[in-house]
Amino acid sequence: MERLNCWEYKMCGRELGGSREKQLGICPASTYLLLDGTHDGIAAGRACWVVAGTMCGERVSGTFAEKLEDCRACDFREMVESEERDYSIHTSILLRLMDAEARLI
Repeated sequence: MERLNCWEYKMCGRELGGSREKQLGICPASTYLLLDGTHDGIAAGRACWVVAGTMCGERVSGTFAEKLEDCRACDFREMVESEERDYSIHTSILLRLMDAEARLI
């Protein structure tokens, strides 16, 4: 089964080389390499809800705390959670971030 990244699912055009990259800027989820490979995604493309500055509807979101409610109700996040039902989406993201932090020390 093909695993879509958020920019493919939402068709926002903010990925590197995307149709709206110049207009809206590059989405940080498409370049957040600490989460590369999470849920078989590119960068944070399948964990965008933990990255500030991603799109929520037609607007760029702010901090993680500001976007949390929007992301809880996001159809893309719900799809990823459904596809990854055998593995906690929150645990996998946390483990990747902890591993990346440990390598920086």
